[in-house]
Amino acid sequence: MTIHRKPPTGHVSRAAAFGDQAFTRDTLARTLWGEARSEGREGMMAVASVILNRAAKPGWWGRSVADVCLRPWQFSCWLADDPNRAKLEKVDERDVQFRIALQVADQALGGGLPDYTFGATHYHTVDIAPNWARGHTPCAVIGRHAFYNDIA
Repeated sequence: MTIHRKPPTGHVSRAAAFGDQAFTRDTLARTLWGEARSEGREGMMAVASVILNRAAKPGWWGRSVADVCLRPWQFSCWLADDPNRAKLEKVDERDVQFRIALQVADQALGGGLPDYTFGATHYHTVDIAPNWARGHTPCAVIGRHAFYNDIA
C-alpha cells in the first residue's frame, strides 16, 4: 500500500486535530512507528506527547499534528533518504508495533494521553548529542530518548 501525502492545514489544541482525522491518525501512527517502534508503547506515548506539545504551540515546527509530523528535517523517519522510509510507508496493521502506534495515536488524538515528558517539544536518542541540546538538561529520559522542554 502506498500512502499519498497531502499538505496538512489547521491549528490544533494539545488533544484535538482539525481537518482530515484519518490522515492525521495515519500520519501520527506512522511517525510514532518510525521514531519509536523499538521503544514500545511508553516510548511511542512520549514521542506523541512531543508532537502534541508542538501542535499546541504553533510555530516553525507546524500548526497541526500532521504538519508537525511531516515538517521537513524534524522527524528522521520522514526524510526521503532515510533507509526506513519505504518501510514506514508500507507498514500496516499486520505489524504488532504499528497496531500499538495506532492505539497510541487514538489515545493522543482523543485527549487521553498523559504527558510524561513534562511539556517537551524536543527529544533525541541517548546515542547522540545534537548541538541544540548542548547546555540543556533533559526534563525526562524515557527508554533510549532524552526529552527537553526548554529549547527555544
